[in-house]
Amino acid sequence: MYATLIAVAALWGAAAGLLVPRAAYRLSVEPEEAWRDTCPAGHPFAGPAGGWLGGGQCAPTHLPGHLLVPALTALSCVALAAATGPRPELAVWLLLAPFAVLLALVDRNVHRLPDRLTLPLAAAAAVLLGLAALAPGDAGSWPTALLGGMILGAFYFLLFLIHPNGMGFGDVKLALSLGVALGWYGWTVLFTGAFAGLLLGSLYGLGLMILRRAGRKTAIPFGPFMILGALAGLLLGGLAAA
Repeated sequence: MYATLIAVAALWGAAAGLLVPRAAYRLSVEPEEAWRDTCPAGHPFAGPAGGWLGGGQCAPTHLPGHLLVPALTALSCVALAAATGPRPELAVWLLLAPFAVLLALVDRNVHRLPDRLTLPLAAAAAVLLGLAALAPGDAGSWPTALLGGMILGAFYFLLFLIHPNGMGFGDVKLALSLGVALGWYGWTVLFTGAFAGLLLGSLYGLGLMILRRAGRKTAIPFGPFMILGALAGLLLGGLAAA
């Protein structure tokens, strides 16, 4: 049973990860620019959902990260499955993981977390965990998850007000969904995941300063570190609840 769960998670992560590079490339534009409608080779994006899901003349090899991204997505899903086990919240983590990878890529590319991803992700996390709470065998608390989203969002909003040049408003919106996910396993996991994200981002910025590749006012993409911290928190929460 457990081996089957891991295998299914790996297959899901790899399959969903195949769709991420195209979406990341299309979304990696400045705020005033339209989403890209051609690949790096000049082929127009076509296929289902307005060209977001594949098809057309563009081969996957034309897109950055066409091999690495599915592998990373699969690895994340496997880790979540191994830590969570056959509990209903695992389905939520597996559904949200590819979108988290997508957000991390876009933020890394253009220091931007698009509203069309962050806000629906927060709503989806809340609704899906609400459904998971109705199923037998869950290991979390839906009210705490909702409160966790509000608290982490408020905390990042405070950071944004204090230092708007270092913390984007997209990070505030991302914190809503991450807070919901982390809050599912309780306050300790929420604090651990949030702290891990802040620590990783701070260490990255400090490393750039030591290497003289950035200054104290240089903006860095904080979303990937928030997501990595949240992943660490979910893994710890899943293992502790086992």
